Amino acid sequence: MRLLGTLLLSLLLVSSFAQTNEALLDGARKKIAANDFAGAKKDLSKVIDGNTKNKQAFLLRGQARLGLEDIYGAIADFTFSLELDSTFAEALNSRGEAKMALADDDGAIEDLDKAIKFNPKYTTAYTNRGFAKYNIEDLQGAYFDFSKALELGPVDADKYFNRGIIKAELGEYISAIDDYSKAIETDKTDAGLYNYRGVAYFNTGNFDKAIMDYDQAIKLDAKDAVKFENRALARSAKEDLKGALEDYNKAIELDSEDGETFNLRGVLKHTMQDYAGAIEDYTKAITIDETNPTYFDNRALSKTEKEDYAGAVEDYSASIELYPSDPETYLERGLVKILMNNNYDGCMDLKRAEEMGATEAKAAIKKNCK
Repeated sequence: MRLLGTLLLSLLLVSSFAQTNEALLDGARKKIAANDFAGAKKDLSKVIDGNTKNKQAFLLRGQARLGLEDIYGAIADFTFSLELDSTFAEALNSRGEAKMALADDDGAIEDLDKAIKFNPKYTTAYTNRGFAKYNIEDLQGAYFDFSKALELGPVDADKYFNRGIIKAELGEYISAIDDYSKAIETDKTDAGLYNYRGVAYFNTGNFDKAIMDYDQAIKLDAKDAVKFENRALARSAKEDLKGALEDYNKAIELDSEDGETFNLRGVLKHTMQDYAGAIEDYTKAITIDETNPTYFDNRALSKTEKEDYAGAVEDYSASIELYPSDPETYLERGLVKILMNNNYDGCMDLKRAEEMGATEAKAAIKKNCK
């Protein structure tokens, strides 16, 4: 009787312990969902201290560590979980995510392949593998994975958006517009969706619809400089130069550290024959990024219009130093030197441009060089 009582007590203790662990696991899941990663990690460590063979506890603690940006610690926990069960698809998927965070996309794909092998209907694993393939520029592979994630469901805006991005990068802009539109049907409050669809419309030459999408994107998020810059490009294409200038001004007001925005506004000012303003913008762009030869080329063009030929030659020379394999820069520098009556050096540049394949160089040589 005493033996039976002892056995019953032991069973009750085991049952109580199991219930406590399960409660800690459930609590940890909720804390992870609420981004309380430190609290989740603490609870899960208690479970693991009591049972070093609980694969679910290692998985969840790995996810908590991932949230805390302890990537190597997360990978260690996911690996412990897999040592307990090598077919544990969720651990393989999570370790794949962690490897992507370390830019080990090939390693991530290896894990995600296994996750899908052990669970062929694992939507999240297809999505993650799509991201990893995108990172290694396997666009067709990413296209397949994002399509498979949509096929498996559930359908949401992110899944359509992911595939839309791939289609756009493959140059399939009309099909990308279709995916962005389906994403918008699911979520009409995401400014980014309208912005990306606007870019796709722009690339199909439908500038009116692009502007409409940028308008909506800006209405939803008026603090993003990129959206104003994109609308400026569309307005420029529509020859609404005043509207484009207003958008570039707003973009720079929101982000004054982007050299490309100053460069684009400089191009617009050059088109509007405001050469002094263009030079000022190109100079700002160069101050932000002095390694971009295009900024020097563009400033040289505006300096040429201002008849600052010496300044133009200086800029073309800086561009050539940065990117010596562009024949057009030699061509333009040669033409400016000829304007300065320095025909010898100018013709040397023109001949170099011809040798490098500049199509206009031959006619310029015939006209200016003996």
